Order: sequence, then C-alpha cells, then structure tokens
Amino acid sequence: MSRTVLASVGLLVAAAATGTSRAPSTATSAVAAKGLTAVQGLKVGHHTLAERPTGCTVILVDGPGAVGGVSQRGGAPGTRETDLLDPSNMVDKVNAVVLSGGSAYGLDAAQGVVRYLEERNIGWPVGQNGVVPIVPAAILMDLGFGGNPKVRPTAECGYRAAQTATDGAVAEGNVGAGAGATVGKLGSGRPPRSMKGGVGSAAIALPNGLVVGAIVAVNAVGDVIDPSTGKVVAGMRTEDGRSLADVRTLIRSGALLPRANRAQPQPGQNTTIALVATNATLTKAEINRVALMADDGLARAITPSHTIGDGDTVFSLATGRLAEPISVTIVGALAADALSEAIVRAVSKAESLAGTPAARDLGTVPARLR
Repeated sequence: MSRTVLASVGLLVAAAATGTSRAPSTATSAVAAKGLTAVQGLKVGHHTLAERPTGCTVILVDGPGAVGGVSQRGGAPGTRETDLLDPSNMVDKVNAVVLSGGSAYGLDAAQGVVRYLEERNIGWPVGQNGVVPIVPAAILMDLGFGGNPKVRPTAECGYRAAQTATDGAVAEGNVGAGAGATVGKLGSGRPPRSMKGGVGSAAIALPNGLVVGAIVAVNAVGDVIDPSTGKVVAGMRTEDGRSLADVRTLIRSGALLPRANRAQPQPGQNTTIALVATNATLTKAEINRVALMADDGLARAITPSHTIGDGDTVFSLATGRLAEPISVTIVGALAADALSEAIVRAVSKAESLAGTPAARDLGTVPARLR
C-alpha cells in the first residue's frame, strides 16, 4: 500500500507506510479533528464581518514565537513581512500570522494583531523600547462578493480574531478569511459559474509524536481537485450551473481559447493563502523548504494554480515542541499532504451564499467529509 492520507479521517497513519491495515488510534483521530491546532503551541481565531461576507483568520504562537518561512508563487501577491522570513535575514521568530480577505485593504488586520500582542508584551525584544510583534500576513481578493466592496477587514477585525483564538478544533467553511471566498472563475459569462470557497484545516500525526498541520483560505481561480480520486470537488460549473465543467478538460480541448482574454484571471477574484506548521525543531532555512514543499500540495488540489492573476502564498511555522531530530523532507512531504486535504475540506465545509452554490449543493463532497 502506498503511503496516503487516510480518507476516513484525513491523516497519515503508520499502517499506510507499512502496508498493514488497522484503525486509527484515538490520539490520531483527535489530531485530525482539531486541524492546525493539533500542532502544539498554536491557536486559531476567526472574525467574520456581518456587513459583507469577508473577514480575517489569525494564527497565534504561544511563548516567544516560532521559526517561520514562506513560499510565494502567485503572480499578484498581497503580503506583509515576507522578506523578514528569508533565512538570510535576522529575525528568527514569528509571533502570529494573519490571513485576510479584503484585498490589500485587509492587510490592516495584521496591525490589530500587533496591538493585541504588544498589550501582552509579546514580540521581538528591542531593549528598553519594549517589543515589536512579528506578524506576517497575506490577503485574498474578495471585494466583488456579496455586497459593498468598501466593507473589508480592518485592524479591529484582526484584534477581535486574536481575542477569540483558541487551541480547540478549527472552525471551517464560510468563516474568517474564507467568508467571501469563491472558486472556479476561469470562465466568463452571466450568471457567474463559480462556486463557494472557504477555510479548511487538516493535520497529520506520526507514531513518534511528529505533528504537521495546515490551514487555508481557498479563493482560487481554478477548480479544487481531490488528489485521492482525481475528481473535481468544486470549481467552474457548466452553463446551466447544475454540474462541474472540469476546467482541465476545457483547457486541454481549447474551449477557452476563443475567449482567451476573458479567460485570464481577473484582479479582485483570486488567491489561495495558507499556513502549514509542525511541532518539529527546524532551522529557518529548513522551515522555508517545508513551505516550498507544501506548495506542491496546493498545486495538487487546485488546477490551475499560481496563475498571473492570483497571489498564492504559503506560510510555514516550526514550534520546536518536539526535540527529536526530524528529516525536513518528511515534514515537507506531510505538509503537502495536509495542505491538499485542507483545501478539499475548505470547499467541502463551505455553504452556499449570495447566490453562489457550494460543493454540498452539487453533491460533490468526498464521502469521507460528508
């Protein structure tokens, strides 16, 4: 048996690696149920605005912070503090990461998290001047969804999300940064043929105590594919809106070529932003490699990905709670698995909103997530 993410619970168990068959333990099932917060030292909080479907999601790190990295492959990114994560630069600890809707306006949410952390004296120490909280952030483009585009996350949104952050099971679907997210926007036409995206989270535990988790806000121009089956879960619909068109087939057949200009991803519609994390002890260079490898999980689950019109960004954190030496290759491979599962969960847990159907409405949610 090849090593795969166990469909029933979305986690990697020893049986898959050894070729044996056994039920997952209570401990590993609990890891899968929590999602990203199964990684010791992390908390997640969402704040969703009532005036329009948008919001932000905050990942807080307990203690002095975690080693951080990033992989940024999309062609239209909106980010903050990503240069700081370069291994050649000085700061080696991250105190929080923010994922937000609202396009570049949503980067303001990070400032609210900075205020929250400063009030608790958490951040990079700067002597008698106190601390400077280190809060990288990335945004997705949801301004055109569900109402007034001038309604977008502010610093207050980030502060409130930080206030609600817990180490309990991560809320998924139409929450936080995924509240206004949609997928399947490569085609044109009226009415739109897109579907609802959202927030998803997944985690994997190994018998030696290694935990790798992911959280993602899926607002992709492309279709979401379940890597375990190759089937489309959510994406561009047929003209009657009743089934999935499968953009892979449309691209290969040339069906989009006559409308090539319209088929270009449009600003304000796209971007998938994510964070993967582990309890392993890794260097700054190693955790950047994990982000790069995890980005392969994004490409497995979204087609097309990393387009010219999106800002696909994957952050990574290593909390260092597991002292045992761990291969960065193993962590990166698991991070890719966890991220692809989180992407599938995001569209599977989403609900229809503002006239945009969700995967559950088309009956395309994988059996393991129903």
